Amino acid sequence: MATAAGARSEAGQVARYVVNGLAATAVHYGVLTFCLEILRLPSAGLANLVAAAFGIATSFLGSRYFVFRRPDEPIGAQAARFGALYAAIACLHALVLALWTDYLGLDYRWGFLLATFLQVGLSYWGNKRLVFHRPAAKAQP
Repeated sequence: MATAAGARSEAGQVARYVVNGLAATAVHYGVLTFCLEILRLPSAGLANLVAAAFGIATSFLGSRYFVFRRPDEPIGAQAARFGALYAAIACLHALVLALWTDYLGLDYRWGFLLATFLQVGLSYWGNKRLVFHRPAAKAQP
C-alpha cells in the first residue's frame, strides 16, 4: 500500500501548495492595498513591487515550513534556488505572453491565463524537485 500512501502524501502536498499560494496572494494584495490606500504611495507600480516582495517572501516561507517541510537545510541555499527559479519562471511568463500577444496577435488575457497555468505547474515542480528536494538515500552495503 505504499503507492496509496504516496498518492495521499502527494495530494496533501498539492493541497498545501494551493493554500500557500492563496495565502501569498492575499499578503501581496493586502500589502498592495495598504501601500496605496493607507500609505498613499503615488505609484501603483512601486506599491506592487513592495507588495510582491512580501508575497514572494510569504510563498518562500510557506513552501519551506508548510508545503514541503524542509527547514533542515540552510535557508540561504533554499532562498537562492527559490529566487533563481522564480526569476526563470517570470522570464518564461513574459516570453509566453510576448509570443502569444505580440507575435501571434492573440488576446493577451488568454495568453496571461496560459502563462499563469504554466507558471503554477512549473513552480510546484521546480520547488519540489530543485528548491526543497530531499537528497536520495544512500544505499547501504
